[in-house]
Amino acid sequence: MGFFVSARMGRFNKEMKIDMSPSLNEIWRSIVLRGANVASYKFALAESLIELANVGKTFVTIEDLSVLFSSAICRHIKVAEKQITSSTPGKFLSACMDYNQGLIDKDKLLDITIKHAFNDVIDRFHTVNRAQMPKSFYVDDRNTKNGLTLTDELLILQEGFQFQNLPNELEARWRLVETAWELKISHHLLEVEYDDDLEFLNINILDDKTFGRKSITSCRDALNGYQKGKCFYCLQKISIHSSSNYMAEVDHFFPHSLMKHKIGYNLDGIWNLVLSCENCNRGSNGKFSKLPIRKYLIYLADRNNWLINSHHPLRETIINQTGSTMQKRNAFLNSVFNESIKIFPGSKWQPETT
Repeated sequence: MGFFVSARMGRFNKEMKIDMSPSLNEIWRSIVLRGANVASYKFALAESLIELANVGKTFVTIEDLSVLFSSAICRHIKVAEKQITSSTPGKFLSACMDYNQGLIDKDKLLDITIKHAFNDVIDRFHTVNRAQMPKSFYVDDRNTKNGLTLTDELLILQEGFQFQNLPNELEARWRLVETAWELKISHHLLEVEYDDDLEFLNINILDDKTFGRKSITSCRDALNGYQKGKCFYCLQKISIHSSSNYMAEVDHFFPHSLMKHKIGYNLDGIWNLVLSCENCNRGSNGKFSKLPIRKYLIYLADRNNWLINSHHPLRETIINQTGSTMQKRNAFLNSVFNESIKIFPGSKWQPETT
């Protein structure tokens, strides 16, 4: 039995895309989680803004911003030196490398940061795929006040429930992007896979000459923003903050137990992983190892297409594992579903409230 999956029908596509009235959370996540990144500057500026919002700042001088911005970049260079797609790092990134190696002092680093780090990122931060976001988190007052005026939108964002998730989502996206740059491996030779024991995403390198595995980031952190911080099944709010009462749980849409039946698909692939609330995952009416009813297949297709729009390595992994076109991906999901029904014929789970 076939089932045509349309990305235009799903609730995640409707709720998560930038439309006529996006929420501040949607705008922020579009800035951080979407677009073809060519450097990590946007991530560093986003991290700086989060820190400023946490202390209630309404204005930041370029000098003070330079401290936060350069610190974020220097920290990431220690993990992955390549923070830009171009072959030459430029004066600012070179200065960060020199600082990490003790070749220049902090004053010299900040001087270079002020002169060279903000040439493009401040102007382009609120632009995603050539489209200007409808609301901004700061006003560029460099010409008149030598700094940025932080808007009410940033402070309102900071007061919301989802703000606790944004730092981890940002860090996960940054780690995914820089890891892909650092490995210098062709996209079709990379795949992202879930480690069930560590609850981490690993990048597998499929090249025979350099075969290996590299842990990159928490699965929860990497996926949460693409579900708007909501349970995949019941849409209740979830959190990736370790102390939260709403802690998200990683669920295999197609139950991992199917692997025992040699189903022939990699169910640890990112395409099959969703975040759910505790109640949906293992509550009194929890999913456990059941197969969801067919309508959730539409939502999974929507979520995967959203991830594809987020660019590699998530994009390339899902394309490699499920198909290069929407038609092929629909056929792939239908095939997995139909084979799963044969193994679990009476498994038709859905949450108590949908």
